[in-house]
Amino acid sequence: MRISILYTGEFGAKVAGNLVNPGTFCTSCGDLCDKCRGVRASFGDMVYGIHELPTGLPEFIEEPGVFLPEIGTCDLIIAMGIHPDLLAALPVMVDSSGAKAVIVPVEEPGWAPLGLQKQLREKLESKGVECEFPKPFCALAKTGKPVIDEFVEMGFGRPELTIRLSDDGQTFTHVDVLRDAPCGCTWFVAKKLKWSDVEGYKETVSEAHHAYPCTGSMERDTELGDTILHEAGYIIRDAVEQGMRVVNYEYI
Repeated sequence: MRISILYTGEFGAKVAGNLVNPGTFCTSCGDLCDKCRGVRASFGDMVYGIHELPTGLPEFIEEPGVFLPEIGTCDLIIAMGIHPDLLAALPVMVDSSGAKAVIVPVEEPGWAPLGLQKQLREKLESKGVECEFPKPFCALAKTGKPVIDEFVEMGFGRPELTIRLSDDGQTFTHVDVLRDAPCGCTWFVAKKLKWSDVEGYKETVSEAHHAYPCTGSMERDTELGDTILHEAGYIIRDAVEQGMRVVNYEYI
């Protein structure tokens, strides 16, 4: 898998960092860091390019090619937070790079309006190119599209956890990440859950999710009927509850 990343803003930098997983990536625990992410593999050898695009661009861009980088050959393009006119030029980048799949996460309502998504989907699928527009990125699940499913199988997308509780069922003793949110938040939530009280899991998850912090928008999204940040919060809480159900404890 050869991955090229195009981004503008903090979220894209987090996703790129989570894929590469340098020792300095997660600083959320501060002085209490115990290097828990050291056991997680780095996928830096699969990241063939990380391209940060400029901010402060004109509202309308007539020649997007002026601002788009040469990304080289790749299998998957992940485009995050880039100007809509640059996003609309993705099919051209697909042609030049030979990419087989495109993921355009939506962390803010304006990142990829539904009309633009429809336009891109039609153009990309007509070329036989897979595409997904997860809102938020941690909603990404396997869909039967081979390249995108391979990315999910690498351990990125809708979070999945293995959970073990104490014999009396009152304490989380093990919380292992099987699939991480692409921004890396799941590892931090797992760290905060371990040795916490089961009874207060909702509060623990919510506090960790906000403290990481989740960078999803707090602007109401008309498609979701809620904010994207809240949707991300529901997703990680559901992952925890699914992990708890596997060990047959009825605290949820």
